[in-house]
Amino acid sequence: MSTQPSRDLETFPNPAPGRDYTIELDCPEFTCVCPKTGQPDFAALTIEYIPDQKCIETKSLKLYLWSYRDEGAFHEAVTNRILDDLVEACAPRWMQVSGSFNVRGGITPRITAEHGAR
Repeated sequence: MSTQPSRDLETFPNPAPGRDYTIELDCPEFTCVCPKTGQPDFAALTIEYIPDQKCIETKSLKLYLWSYRDEGAFHEAVTNRILDDLVEACAPRWMQVSGSFNVRGGITPRITAEHGAR
């Protein structure tokens, strides 16, 4: 079992490539660092996609998300980067990444980035 974060996203063949179906992955423990203050930022990420030929392997996704733990990133940037990396890894028919970040200064940001047409 890996004990290190990794930016390597693994995939496996879609078992039903002839059918549109949705995969939803809830990731309630995402953390990164505020690039302004250095304080931790916490979010619940939801990844939803319609696979084409490949699906994301969830252990590699866990290690990938872990790799952001000590990285400074604005919410908008990290949400879009995660979407870009996932799209590059599995080339889905459609994908959406939403980040619901914890409240800071009385504001609760929710960032949603989308690829393709549903």
